Amino acid sequence: MQDNNTDDTSKKRYFVFKLIPPRSTFAEDMTEEERDIMTQHAAYWTDKADKSIAIVFGPVLDPKGVYGLGIIEVENEDQAHTLAAKDPAVESGLQRLEIYPMRATLRK
Repeated sequence: MQDNNTDDTSKKRYFVFKLIPPRSTFAEDMTEEERDIMTQHAAYWTDKADKSIAIVFGPVLDPKGVYGLGIIEVENEDQAHTLAAKDPAVESGLQRLEIYPMRATLRK
């Protein structure tokens, strides 16, 4: 296993993104405009997954309200914030995103 300690500058950094929808019922009642933005959001993160930046992403089916979750691998925290800001769901103001550093242990 590989421990990704954030004190070692030679290793990648991992961050958890939590995408907060505008309302708890968002997954069930989004408007056509909101759905278009979320389609762009999914395409954006699919591209990042194809480039091995997004490790995993998708909706979390929390009974209190669905929200989005992603784990990314980047060089530094600035890159994480840049990726978040360019997410169409965030850039449009539809959703807000919380970013948390993560110490990841990967099995290789």
